[in-house]
Amino acid sequence: MSSINLRYQDWRDQLVLAAITLLPPLLIVASNESGQALVFGALLLAYFREGMSPLILLLLAAAGSILLLALLVPKVWLFASFTLILAVVLGLNRRVMRHHLPLAVGVWLVVIGMVVGVDFFYNKVLQPHQRQRIEILINPSADPLGKGWNVTQSKIAIGSGGLLGKGFLQGTQTKFDFVPEQSTDFIFCTVGEEFGWLGSLVILGLYLTLLWRIVYVAERQKSVFGRTYGYCVASVLFFHVTVNVGMTIGLAPVVGIPLPFFSYGGSSLWSFTILLFSLLAIDAYRKQDLVR
Repeated sequence: MSSINLRYQDWRDQLVLAAITLLPPLLIVASNESGQALVFGALLLAYFREGMSPLILLLLAAAGSILLLALLVPKVWLFASFTLILAVVLGLNRRVMRHHLPLAVGVWLVVIGMVVGVDFFYNKVLQPHQRQRIEILINPSADPLGKGWNVTQSKIAIGSGGLLGKGFLQGTQTKFDFVPEQSTDFIFCTVGEEFGWLGSLVILGLYLTLLWRIVYVAERQKSVFGRTYGYCVASVLFFHVTVNVGMTIGLAPVVGIPLPFFSYGGSSLWSFTILLFSLLAIDAYRKQDLVR
């Protein structure tokens, strides 16, 4: 089955792909919905299936790690560490020293620039509530009765559920409204408290089964469009589940990401339903694509 090799496409195709991926998030960020803008990053998983170089994913992961380290570690230590790494690479590899010295120094300058510029981005670009979410992710116990209230109460609710949970509608943390937004963004803590670790595992297993089925349907498509669309659906669902569950247990920043088919809200339910039904419609006509 053929695939699009994104590494060897014309630069105009690359620009179109970048526009499709970047323009909608920019418009969403302009409307102060940064959480939903992050969803478009999940499309990289679909591009990777169609031949995008894994180097791009590695570079994005490295950039994210550097930015996170710049928030957690004193910058003097980072300057010294990256300079030492550059010196060791140049000292041990003479080929890099002779033929790739400008590239190595350029990479070092970019990394140092990211470390220096993270303060400007953090203080001048991010809004106050976005900075609060990052601070709570780094240190949730800093303000448990204020900015960290949601995450703290969510973890208490999930932990109090134990192995089997307290029973349907019997959760004290959720029943007495200790957890804000428990029917929307923090719906998973309700599952954890009422049905426990075992119930949460069943829910995650159902999501995993759904994702596997979507990938299976995507792989049996006869057209590149159908396969790519299927992987986009799987990527979007995977991102929503991962981020939503992660933020309820303190492993991801609190953003407005609903849990598919669980969070209260008609717009999210319609969106996920349309995504899946469109995939089913494409799959129903896959044999016609073979005839063509």
